[in-house]
Amino acid sequence: MEKKADIQSQHHKKQVHLFYCADCEDLARKVAAHSDLITLQSINWRNFDDGFPNLYINNAQEMRGQHVAFLAAFSSPGVIFEQLSVIYALPRLFVASFTLVLPFFPTGSFERMEEEGDVATAFTMARILSNIPISRGGPTSLVIYDIHALQERFYFGDHVLPLFETGIPLLKQRLHQLPDSDKVVCTKVREESVSGSGAAKVSAYVTHGVFPKRSWERFTRKSDGSGNAFAFFWITDSCPLTVKAIANKPPFEVLSLAGSIADALQI
Repeated sequence: MEKKADIQSQHHKKQVHLFYCADCEDLARKVAAHSDLITLQSINWRNFDDGFPNLYINNAQEMRGQHVAFLAAFSSPGVIFEQLSVIYALPRLFVASFTLVLPFFPTGSFERMEEEGDVATAFTMARILSNIPISRGGPTSLVIYDIHALQERFYFGDHVLPLFETGIPLLKQRLHQLPDSDKVVCTKVREESVSGSGAAKVSAYVTHGVFPKRSWERFTRKSDGSGNAFAFFWITDSCPLTVKAIANKPPFEVLSLAGSIADALQI
């Protein structure tokens, strides 16, 4: 009976064709390595002389009737337009379904107005993504990790189905791999305060290592300039430019979302 159940489970899984932006190539390859059901596809990311995108989706006709996904990274305003152009085009290729994986929702921390005149850019971005064309299979599935505020779910319209995932299981798994010792989890505290309270070692985790203007460098040393401020500083690969910047630089360690993304593509 178990063997029959396994066969039925495999039968219901989707063969997914995964496109990706240029910054996400490394992550896309890791996602594909997690499953034989994921096939990488490519896009020619070019520009005209005036700087506007000159894009081409390879194997476009072969995507008809297939399950298609796109792995995006809105790492700066300058790359959003070219990726949106592809995101809007893919569902129109008569695909069976379309999934957009946007690990980091960049405008999420500005989700509300504090005073008249503020522009809640998170709502603007949600409206843009809500207008992704419907594919033959229905609304677009939108996968986002650890969005700033859960109420942002209601910013999206009916043309997309937001799927909110989290990187916390990766942290728990990594903690179990550390040598046996008592652990205390603190949230939103200062490293000096924890160390001053007698902690033998202090480590930190954020799902999205944005770190604008190379601010990650502050965490490679203590405030007095000596040693590392943290034993470990874990981030995920949701922000690919940061991952490249902190490569082989202690105390940083990258926990990859690849396996979680591969699983999400089967939902």
